[in-house]
Amino acid sequence: MSTALLTDRYELTMLDAAIGSGTHDRECVFEVFTRRLPDSRRYGVVAGTGRLLSLIEEFRFGEAELGWLRDNAVVRPETIDWLADYRFTGNISGYREGELFFPGSPILVVDGSFAEAVLLETLTLSVLNYDSAVASAAARMVSAASGRPLAEMGSRRTGEHSAIAAARAAFIAGFSATSNLEAGRRWGIPTMGTAAHSFTLLHDSEEAAFQAQVDALGPSTTLLVDTYDIAAGVELAVKIAGTALGAVRIDSGDLPVQVAAVRAQLDSLGATGTRITVTNDLDEYTIASLRAAPVDSYGVGTSVVTGSGHPASGMVYKLVSHRDSEGTWVNVEKKSAAKATVGGRKFPVRSLSNEIAVAETIYVDAAPAADSTERTLLAPLVAAGTADERYTGAAGTALARIHHATAIGELPDDALRLSRGEPVIPTVYR
Repeated sequence: MSTALLTDRYELTMLDAAIGSGTHDRECVFEVFTRRLPDSRRYGVVAGTGRLLSLIEEFRFGEAELGWLRDNAVVRPETIDWLADYRFTGNISGYREGELFFPGSPILVVDGSFAEAVLLETLTLSVLNYDSAVASAAARMVSAASGRPLAEMGSRRTGEHSAIAAARAAFIAGFSATSNLEAGRRWGIPTMGTAAHSFTLLHDSEEAAFQAQVDALGPSTTLLVDTYDIAAGVELAVKIAGTALGAVRIDSGDLPVQVAAVRAQLDSLGATGTRITVTNDLDEYTIASLRAAPVDSYGVGTSVVTGSGHPASGMVYKLVSHRDSEGTWVNVEKKSAAKATVGGRKFPVRSLSNEIAVAETIYVDAAPAADSTERTLLAPLVAAGTADERYTGAAGTALARIHHATAIGELPDDALRLSRGEPVIPTVYR
């Protein structure tokens, strides 16, 4: 299915006017960056790149799209003719998916004619802004969980397509599973889930519900024990499944108190290997508050799919350099108050000291000499219109997860604090 109309009208009207002025073929450099991180965030996580590369390949104007543009007089006939042959043939480089970003980080660099590159603005930002917001929130939750697994279960709190993207972004940031089956099928993410309160309420008794679930899924299943009375539910769960019961889930109440009581009860019943998972509107702060509690795993919904209060990453797509009428490269930048940009092609590196990040150093107009204390951040993603398949599909998602774990390991300890603060490393232009 074409992704060509997943865009804003002004992308096409700019193209239309540029064709009219003869500037549409000028070679340009666009970059994606954010001017600032959300309050209290010390770093961001790049996510959505693999999805974006596939969506760009599908950015074609078929007869249905062209007919709609023609019927609604969006652009002139000559522009319709130009769009009929459109495909992106330029180059794209960027931070690898799962990488960390900071204010000014040029996480995506698009090289191509103005006409080809400008059309990708809205699609690029809609993917990277949302996916990176989810991944950035998810990474904080992973840090707060201190090694305990987290499952993404927020499909009912966002759009049906956003739910799939959110599950993928959370997985890249370190979540271990998702409740969303399409995310599992499409991206190779482990899926999880057993039963909701409605299943218990359906049956004539809690005992009948537990028995039905154990009969279907085996004693290693997770039983939801808080539909009526938690203590009674735990006792009944062990009675039905035996001490081999896999886990119990708690979705309500004062969680630190409830978890401690349930752990003691399970142990007294001989179910010392039965795990405790908690849900109930968790975010990074409530997860952190449970560090001392005997919780074995967490399920997070609303907070992760909404970026834990910051559903977009503030990324923009800006022209930073282009050839003029004589073919000479000209750097361009905005001077607008609070929206100024830095012109010129960027060459970002992560400056390291003893393998710990100390700065986001961005060289302008010239690549730096090789330096063992600097890690190059831009990787080639698209060459002459063809995406590097290593970064797409389920395999690309798994690769991004691995890369994120490596990148997060470079951060100083201050980065993992949940308190308000500035970005953990400065952005330095050279």
